[in-house]
Amino acid sequence: MKLEHIGIAVKNLENSNELFKTLLGTAHYKVEAVASEHVKTSFFQTGESKIELLEASSPESAIAKFIDKRGEGIHHIAFEVEDIYAEMKRLEAEGFRLLNDVPKHGADNKLVCFVHPKTANGVLVELCQTIKD
Repeated sequence: MKLEHIGIAVKNLENSNELFKTLLGTAHYKVEAVASEHVKTSFFQTGESKIELLEASSPESAIAKFIDKRGEGIHHIAFEVEDIYAEMKRLEAEGFRLLNDVPKHGADNKLVCFVHPKTANGVLVELCQTIKD
């Protein structure tokens, strides 16, 4: 398991892309909509890990609700796993509550599953596995 990315909820993706371009000294490499989650994402490579900016594309999205409740900021931490199904089974056996019964298709060509923050010290944890073609 390795740190894959840190997800940051933002109100305005275009403005935030400029801010993070200046902060990181590099431009984002990808913008992608994830219709099922009602978000638009942007990715920055930072060494071996990434920063994912998330903008709500609907008031009903989890990102819109997060920003309404907490404001902009760190939304989740994602870890790359080799076998997401095995890792989900392992974590459930260890007592973690998962927000998904099965992995979903996420941004950046990944299968994803989330661990409920109440079982992870208040941190929303994302497990992700690259979809192999």
